[in-house]
Amino acid sequence: MSIPQSGGGVIEHFDQLAGLMESGCKPKDALRIGTEHEKFGWLEDSRMPLPYAGERSISALFDGLQARFGWKAVREGDNVIGLHRNGANISLEPGGQFELSGAMMADMHETAAELRQHLEEVQAIAGPMGVRFMGIGAAPEWTHAQMPVMPKGRYRLMTDYMGRVGTHGTQMMYRTSTVQVNLDYASEADMVKKLRVALALQPVATALFASSPFFDGKPNGHRSWRSRIWRGLDDSRTGMLPFAFEGDFGFQAYVDWVLDVPMYFVYREGKYINALGQSFRDFLKGALPALPGELPTLSDWADHMTTVFPEARVKKYIEMRGADCGDEAHINALPAFWLGLMYDQTALDAAWDLVKGFDAQTREALRVAASVSALKGEANGIRLESLARAAVDLSRAGLKARGLGEEVYLAPLEASLESGEVQADRFLRLYGTQWQHSLTPIYEATSL
Repeated sequence: MSIPQSGGGVIEHFDQLAGLMESGCKPKDALRIGTEHEKFGWLEDSRMPLPYAGERSISALFDGLQARFGWKAVREGDNVIGLHRNGANISLEPGGQFELSGAMMADMHETAAELRQHLEEVQAIAGPMGVRFMGIGAAPEWTHAQMPVMPKGRYRLMTDYMGRVGTHGTQMMYRTSTVQVNLDYASEADMVKKLRVALALQPVATALFASSPFFDGKPNGHRSWRSRIWRGLDDSRTGMLPFAFEGDFGFQAYVDWVLDVPMYFVYREGKYINALGQSFRDFLKGALPALPGELPTLSDWADHMTTVFPEARVKKYIEMRGADCGDEAHINALPAFWLGLMYDQTALDAAWDLVKGFDAQTREALRVAASVSALKGEANGIRLESLARAAVDLSRAGLKARGLGEEVYLAPLEASLESGEVQADRFLRLYGTQWQHSLTPIYEATSL
């Protein structure tokens, strides 16, 4: 989840809200790639989650990364809750999921090199401590009570609220991990087309990257339990954004939706002020109960935009949010897949032709089918395997047109389409055969 936003004075005009998104527009030759992934730390001797404090802990890992590799601390009160270096950030999800938010890169080779360097640095510090990390969409065995709680004010507020508005919110916060890519847009029209394609094809990403078939120590009936969790979280701020497919959609329509999403907090002087359920529209009028008489800043607006969680999210770029985390090859495959579709106009136009006939019910049904059955899912006569094959083919063509050899990063997706088996299918097969219905081997199998 996002760190507090910065920059921007008091909001004086309503059009500044959409203006923040518009300021993200870039020339087509300046479009960049930003990849984020979350992973679970675990103790080798006990296979329990990595705690925040202690000799073998997130805090010790932070200390080592600062001392040896030049990362700088991000603090909340007396606690280090993240690191930053050269445009990249390391942050913590509520249950201690260790997240790299990479710098904006020019191509997939730079992105892959950044990931490799990060994993090597983390291993250099964690390995001697007897700590390892796994790339998987949901913690396969740990219960909610076993998860550590990170010392972040934002998460304390969210934990309470999630328990009141949905059925799976705290599971999402503490026991899931994702990989996503952030991609730029050149104009409002470019944002609209990219967001529509992104939303319509998120079920394909969910299917191809599904890696969470276990939860609470047993199979859960889904290939992506992480995706299932998002369907039971908070309907006011999640989902497939059907209004994005309406004819007049643009920056302002997205702003109007975000304004109607209840607030979580306001960040002031290093502290999170409880604004749960309150309205940003009231904030614009100086009538927010949490801060009566005070007007919001652009930073407040940017913070509020991070508290909506649709399958694809717009800020000053578009975030693709539908995939489970996986192994290193899959972490690289996710940005490659979307890069090929989004940054080549021919591929983007063809991708839109592929999905423009879907109605809202079909898009939602595909979302459900992907979480349950991955590539074997089907909705309204559309087979996810066929749709995924077409999308990966378009992505490969888009990457090939860039002329940089980036299509090699699609290899794990092409292997899944060849075999019909995604990561979750392989785990279930192994669980029923050589793992002999034990989840102990999954820690090694998903080790990063």
